[in-house]
Amino acid sequence: MSLLSIAALHKSYGNTEVLKGVDVEMEQGDVVCIVGSSGSGKTTLLRCINMLEEFHSGTIELGGEFIGYNEVAGQRRRRSEREISRQRALTGMVFQQFNLFPHLTALDNVTLGLIKVKRLARADAVAIAEKWLDRVGMLDRKGHYPAQLSGGQQQRVAIARAIAMQPRLMLFDEVTSALDPELVNEVLQVIKDLANEGMTMLLVTHEMRFAYEVAGRVIFMNGGRIGEQGNPREMFNNPKTERLAEFLKSSTFR
Repeated sequence: MSLLSIAALHKSYGNTEVLKGVDVEMEQGDVVCIVGSSGSGKTTLLRCINMLEEFHSGTIELGGEFIGYNEVAGQRRRRSEREISRQRALTGMVFQQFNLFPHLTALDNVTLGLIKVKRLARADAVAIAEKWLDRVGMLDRKGHYPAQLSGGQQQRVAIARAIAMQPRLMLFDEVTSALDPELVNEVLQVIKDLANEGMTMLLVTHEMRFAYEVAGRVIFMNGGRIGEQGNPREMFNNPKTERLAEFLKSSTFR
């Protein structure tokens, strides 16, 4: 059984259809990068998986459980907010913006979900938070507030916060796009290390060199559909579609 199975996913904003029948399969330990032009549906796809966006038809199945909706008497019904909140905890999501609480230290940003959502004792939450802050190279900054940290440091804290919740699947949405160029590599290195350790990841990225080197599979999205997918070396060196060839010509490797 696949860890993640997305079938015939459709999503619209008003009269504009953003996802037009997307299918994705991922196994445990897969690292998949989604690339494509702005507006192709990449971020919307991630947000549907995490139920930050509702989708209008199709299914998302994670760990054998249908996400967001179930079928009752042949009718598609949205799950309760309590159920959806529980399902959100199956995934960890790191955003373009760091979304740290400015009034909390790095340590408290990471422990918050462990205490409030997982109901852990503070001592246990602190032990887990310190483990992951150490893992992303931020333990020595655990007492710092976000305003005292660089953008790259804040993003590493955000990664630690998401992973500390022990999600089945990690979602990364353009996590380097808000960073100054000199800070990009420190965040990408953290993600590379986690990928090498077998963490299951689905990443939207414009970092083509990173996708080429780290992903086991790349999905190229074009106009709300999957235009092409496969091994990044095969795709980047020998694109099968004219649209992917055009996209690659406009992209640069770091």
